[in-house]
Amino acid sequence: MPEIPHNLTIAATGASGAIFARELLRAVEADPRITIINFIVSDNALRVFAEELQIRGRNNVVTQLLGSKSLKIQQQGNSDIGANVASGSYPTDAMIVLPCSMGTLARVANGLAGNLIERAADVCLKEKRQLVLCVRETPLNKIHIRNMYRAADAGATMYPLIPTFYNLPQSLEEMARQFAYRVLAHIGLRQEEAYRWKDD
Repeated sequence: MPEIPHNLTIAATGASGAIFARELLRAVEADPRITIINFIVSDNALRVFAEELQIRGRNNVVTQLLGSKSLKIQQQGNSDIGANVASGSYPTDAMIVLPCSMGTLARVANGLAGNLIERAADVCLKEKRQLVLCVRETPLNKIHIRNMYRAADAGATMYPLIPTFYNLPQSLEEMARQFAYRVLAHIGLRQEEAYRWKDD
């Protein structure tokens, strides 16, 4: 049985779906099994955060997302390619990119690493660590589909940002939260409050 991840890298890029990133961060902050989260947010994601969540600036993003300070989420600058998660010797257990833009997917799928998000993803692939790309775009063109295949062939998990409806979510927050729980379960961090399908 795989070990439970304790050290996560979470990234948000410039695709719609900021609420999903917020609910993922809230879930990992509350999970006592996780001790360290390195959080990277791209400039385009900051713009989406401002438009969708009314979050401003770049220096206290985590506090604004959580509503309080975090002792275990460390925000990393996307331009800092010398940060800890840029090295294969740093013990990241898994990386989640949520939301993952098609631009980020393209660069990861083709081995480009011009910023910290792309480099951290590349490190996960080369070290054979879990990399989950929660891609967000519609409709998909052939380039998107080819890049998803390339990333998956290199070892990434393609986890499109598609929420569930059979659990009858009562709010956008609940819908986003349940999606975040499913992503965490995929990397071995099953959440107690996650909806589970049950027989009648």
